Amino acid sequence: MSKLKVAMIGCGRISEVYKGSFKKLSDEVEVLYAVDTDMKKAEEFASHFDGCIALTDYKEILGSDIDVAHLGTPHYLHAPMAIDFMNHGHHVLTEKPMAISLKDADEMIETSKKNGVKLGVIFQTRYVRGCVELKKLIEDGKIGNLLGARSYLSWSRPDSYYAESDWKGTWDKEGGGVLIDQAIHSLDRVIWLVGSDIEWIEGTMVNRSHKVVDVEDTSEALVQFKNGCLYQLYACNAYPINAPIQIEIVGDKGKVGLIQDTAWVHIDGEERYEIEEAFEGIDIGPSYWGTSHVLQIQDFYSAIREDRPFCLDGEEGRRALELVLGIYKSAREGKRIFLPFED
Repeated sequence: MSKLKVAMIGCGRISEVYKGSFKKLSDEVEVLYAVDTDMKKAEEFASHFDGCIALTDYKEILGSDIDVAHLGTPHYLHAPMAIDFMNHGHHVLTEKPMAISLKDADEMIETSKKNGVKLGVIFQTRYVRGCVELKKLIEDGKIGNLLGARSYLSWSRPDSYYAESDWKGTWDKEGGGVLIDQAIHSLDRVIWLVGSDIEWIEGTMVNRSHKVVDVEDTSEALVQFKNGCLYQLYACNAYPINAPIQIEIVGDKGKVGLIQDTAWVHIDGEERYEIEEAFEGIDIGPSYWGTSHVLQIQDFYSAIREDRPFCLDGEEGRRALELVLGIYKSAREGKRIFLPFED
């Protein structure tokens, strides 16, 4: 099997996960470039891979022999960088969110199709063993018709978290606060598990604790799916610790859920049981990152080699972004937002 040639664009905090993933997939991947506006960060990343070249400008490798560009850059750069790489024939796997506007997300999707290259969006928590098994149980009708869902996130992001960054906590560069940065993973998992398009969104947002930024640190919403499932969500990053995310899906024959990465199942008439996460990935960084980045990266590589659709492509990545932006729009306008909408 020939190795895929890749570049890491953005060598900040999240790049540690990619470093570990590339090492674990060393039989499948050759890391040719590490790119960051801070040369020291690029050089540090590159030092872990033989022959890897450190650069400060990603445009130097547009049209090079890389197969995949991995984007771990600030949110506002995902769209222009991805579009540049895809227009030069490279596949792109970007961190979430894929963009900070639906217009940019749609341009990314169109660029992928136009150039015949793959676009993937990182939502690694879908690959957790329990989440995968819950999806199958729901699809097989084990909990019946879906009635409701809820997700609850209470994490800690002190003022120092924002003070250390020139883009975190900004509308123009991060695209928002707790929803688009932290809670988007749990929103994505609920959308995937419910398996239905959204009909309407009604939500609120407020900044109650972080006076150093303008973005929201607390948000709640009610979301109506077209299959009848009513989703209630809450997200806040003003808690003193990063508490385990809680997700629950209720049907007319039972209910299922997740407490961080441990799934639980309670089908009517049966004893409740749990599905523990099976360690298959890499244990790097905060526990809430999980261990599944490597599984999604490997799946993306397989989709390229097998020339098959990737399950978390641009259209899938857009769904969670649309929910986040719909909540923002509802909060700003003080009304229920029906999909589709323009941002």
